Amino acid sequence: MARKKTEIQVIRSDVPIYPIGVAAKLVNVHPRTLRIYEQEGLIQPAMIGNRRMFSADDIQWITCLRTFIHEEGISIPGLKKLLEYIPCWEVADCPHDVCSQCSARVDRCVPKTLHRVGDEEARIEAKNSDVAKRKKAAIKKKHRSSG
Repeated sequence: MARKKTEIQVIRSDVPIYPIGVAAKLVNVHPRTLRIYEQEGLIQPAMIGNRRMFSADDIQWITCLRTFIHEEGISIPGLKKLLEYIPCWEVADCPHDVCSQCSARVDRCVPKTLHRVGDEEARIEAKNSDVAKRKKAAIKKKHRSSG
C-alpha cells in the first residue's frame, strides 16, 4: 500500500502560529509585557478563540518595540505619539533596502496631505503622496550627504 505523499509548504511570516507564552519566550519577556503592549495599542495579535496568537512578523515588530523602548529610551506613550506621525522605519531610521525587505513594517501615521475626511480613497491617495514625498526627500538627503 503506497502512502500519499504530502507536500510541505513554507509558513508565511504573517500567519499567527505562536501562542503568547511561546512568543514571550522568543522575545525574552513576560507574557504580561505583551498584554501591556496590546492594551497600549502597539501590537494587535490575532485572537483565535480566546487565545492570543502571534506571527513571525509580530515577533519581529515586538523586537523592534523593545529596541525603541530599552535601547533608544523612548517611552510607550512617546512611541505611540511618534507612530501617529511617522512610520516605524523612520523612527528606527532603517535604510531603504532594509525597510523594503521588512515584512513587519508598521505604518499607522495619519496622512499629512489634505484630503476629505471619511473618503477612504482620498486618504489612501494622500498617504501615497506622503510616502512619495518622504522618498524624494530621502533621495535628496542621500545625494547631498554623498556628494
